[in-house]
This record gives sequence, structure tokens and C-alpha cells, in this order.
Amino acid sequence: MLPLVSIITVNYNGKIHTQAFLNSLRQISYSAIEIFVVDNASTESIAPLKTEFPEVIFIESKENLGFAGGNNLAIKQAKGKYFFLLNNDTEVEKGFLEPLVALMESNTNIGIVSSKLVYYSAPDTLQFAGSKGINMYTGRGFAIGHKEKDKPDFDREYRTMLAHGAAMMFSRQVVEKVGLMADLYFLYYEETDFCERVKRAGFEIWYCGKSKVLHKESMSVGKESPMKTYYLTRNRVIFTKRNTQGLQKPAALLFFYFISFPKGIMKYFVKKEFKLLWAFVKGACWNLSHFNIYHNEGLIIK
Repeated sequence: MLPLVSIITVNYNGKIHTQAFLNSLRQISYSAIEIFVVDNASTESIAPLKTEFPEVIFIESKENLGFAGGNNLAIKQAKGKYFFLLNNDTEVEKGFLEPLVALMESNTNIGIVSSKLVYYSAPDTLQFAGSKGINMYTGRGFAIGHKEKDKPDFDREYRTMLAHGAAMMFSRQVVEKVGLMADLYFLYYEETDFCERVKRAGFEIWYCGKSKVLHKESMSVGKESPMKTYYLTRNRVIFTKRNTQGLQKPAALLFFYFISFPKGIMKYFVKKEFKLLWAFVKGACWNLSHFNIYHNEGLIIK
């Protein structure tokens, strides 16, 4: 018998994307699945989706819980041996799921597997083919394959330091051991934090190049918004505080506040992007007055 995979996506005013996403899942060849759509208090009704996709389990949150909080709602109800988080602005290939399950089943030490991500608008171009991780002294991350042309070398399977939250599968065993994702992040860095916790628990993270997911995220630079800028800044520091040890912590915080922070202020000021500047400053300053960054740890399912 095939192991059950619980596919989970979060919707927030993205009905058109979610509809296309669910239609692509109807074409896949792996049959042992259950599908959850968590609606994060959208202002547009999802009633048409519920009618069109009766096979899908819809969870309607009364408030916007963010990426982690929304996914956590479904994880608590899901029955799968594996949980697969997929962004609702993705579409998948027919046989994308079998290689992921086969890889997870091949080695019980594997806790997380991430698919190859390519841009929907340019499917020959990679968004994600693994990660070299984050330098804990500077807070800077290093991706593999980002914006490179896809080639056979990226069709392999190999260990990676981090997974990508747009297409990330992990086992029930992982959640039972390390808990759910930390919802204090709301947006950005939550899957990175989760990966670090999973590695500290002794599990491995792998990239599976035989599983391809098309992501509709724009390739263009400059798609910043005050909300995105605020959470990326705020959560970079939260991640640093939660995942550094010894001299790493003061080094990373000094690097951010004395190098990255002044550099960011100068960048937004010169570009006259004052809304982004204010969001950047607010995100950095949040961490100077909030210290309880472990309040939702220990949320474990059985």
C-alpha cells in the first residue's frame, strides 16, 4: 500500500491561483493523497472552490494566521504519514510525488525533502535546487541553482542544508519529535527555522530533482512591499536569536545592526522608498523590545 500524503496549501485572497493549483493536483498519478486548503480569513469567498472541488478538505480560519499558522491548522487534522506543504501559486507535474515518497521511504533519517522549483513563466529556469544554508555569523543565505538554466545535473537527489517552503515534504515522525512550525514568524523564515530544528533533532534534509514544481513567483527584482520588507527584516533577527550558539549570536546581531541595518537605511533613502525605509526600521526595532520568541514551542501532534 502507498503511504498517505497530506497535501496542504494556504489561501489568502488567491482563489484563481488556488483553483489552478487544485486542478493540477487532479492530474497527478499518485493516488494515496488527501488535500487540505486552509483559508486565512480571505475577504473573497471560497464557496465556489468548495463546490468545484468536493474531494478537498477546506479549513476556514477566522483570522489570518500567516504561513506557519495556517499550515499548522491542517497538520493537526491531517492523517498522512507525510505532510507536503505546497504554495497555492504552484502547479505540479503528473508524476512529481512518487520520487519524493520513494526518497523518504528509502531512508528513515530523512526528515524533509524539497522539490525542484522552476519559474512558471520560464520553466527552463531554476528558482531552487537546494541550499548551502545560512552563515550563522552574518545571517546571509546561499541558494543552489537560483536563476540558472535547468540541466540534467539538477535532476539528481542530494543532501541540502535547507528546504524551500513552497514545496516541502516532511514526515509525521519529524513533527512528533520537533513540533509544528513557529507561527510567531507569520511570513518568511518559518520554514528555515523549522529546518534548523529538524537538523538539530538528528534528521537529514534532501533535495529531489526528479520532482518538479512550477512556481508563479515573479523572477523580477523589486517586488518589495512594506509588509514583505517588515517581516523579512524582523524575522531575520528572530531567526538569528533562535538558531545561533556561542559567539555566533553576538557576531550575527552585530553584523546586522552595524552593517546590514545602516546599509539598508542608505539603500532605501537613496532610492527615496520611504515606505520601505519605515518598514525596514520597524522590523529591526521590533526585536529591541520583544524578547519572548519561544512562546509557541512544544506544539506537538500525536
